Amino acid sequence: MAYTYPYPRPAVTADAIIYKKNSGIIEVLLIKRAHPPFQDCWALPGGFLDMAETLEECVAREIEEETGLIGLRFEQFEAFSALGRDPRHRTITIVFVAKADTACIPQPGSDAKETAWFDPSNLPPMAFDHELVIKKAVSRAFLE
Repeated sequence: MAYTYPYPRPAVTADAIIYKKNSGIIEVLLIKRAHPPFQDCWALPGGFLDMAETLEECVAREIEEETGLIGLRFEQFEAFSALGRDPRHRTITIVFVAKADTACIPQPGSDAKETAWFDPSNLPPMAFDHELVIKKAVSRAFLE
């Protein structure tokens, strides 16, 4: 089916805050981006919604492609729609949260050069508005 509209439409992505809690310490999983924009910057794993999938299917697919993790239970957190959050075009993201087992070992794949766990209070330089997204989840005590 072809899609043609007389007006521009935004792109939709699903991103995930995957966290683990080890001895009371919370860490979030980030990927190092392999491609522009923000190549070599850290970001939340996630990506673009395909036309034939739900947001839940999208976030699970993207997380498996970028980190190798499967079987996570995602809970929808919030939508982020600030203008200019993606330099390529108008993008709206729906962010999900999932708690990972402390023994899980993510492996980079797809668009990810590396994966690593970070303390949310000491994040590296981040792509897009992902630092704001993580800080908002922390401030609402969403990561417990």
